[in-house]
Amino acid sequence: MSRGEHPRIHAHDRLQQNRVRIAQEAARLMSEHGIRDFHHAKLKAAERLGVLDSQSLPRNLEIEQALREHQRLFLGDSQPQLLRQRREAALESMHFLAAFEPRLVGAVLEGTADTHSAVCLHVYSDDPEAVMLYLRDNGIPFDTQTRRLRYSRDDQPEYPVLLFAADELPFDLTVLPRDALRQAPLDRTDERPMRRASRAQLNLLLEQDSGNSFEQQLSTALR
Repeated sequence: MSRGEHPRIHAHDRLQQNRVRIAQEAARLMSEHGIRDFHHAKLKAAERLGVLDSQSLPRNLEIEQALREHQRLFLGDSQPQLLRQRREAALESMHFLAAFEPRLVGAVLEGTADTHSAVCLHVYSDDPEAVMLYLRDNGIPFDTQTRRLRYSRDDQPEYPVLLFAADELPFDLTVLPRDALRQAPLDRTDERPMRRASRAQLNLLLEQDSGNSFEQQLSTALR
């Protein structure tokens, strides 16, 4: 081993250890405090751990993997029930919103939903007011905000978001134009097209044998 090689190996090991520590702490913060944004969670975790090196920040996918492991170790009894409750609520809401071709996205689809998680749906209408009117006509009060979704570095449009509660569960509806059905926005975790499930696909996911791994269940349902 050359004279300078040992310090480089030591520095690399320390970097990897810090990435793991930050990912685990970010996962804990997301699970216990309801932080939904990966970037915010990793910065807060690094601050809490006193790690100042930006190269030690884990990728979003590493945090998601740590979150799954945290849930398996510490929430093995409760998280699967919370997930199924939200998937069943999503299925019912998608039937209610059938005219807007809803797609389930986010933690409820991906399998990481917990007590803090909203049921996130993409609904499609060239007139967002039509979705709002439909909710009002059915006696559902809602709040509005906007969300920016990314299709590429230069294509990041903003869409209206409708927030409401049903059966004590939070719902989050992003209203996109109908032609957005053809191309999914990029996922914040791995920068790939976001996975989306139709009502039929979600129904299949709920029917999957719980003995299968999450990835097996999801890949089968989304074929």
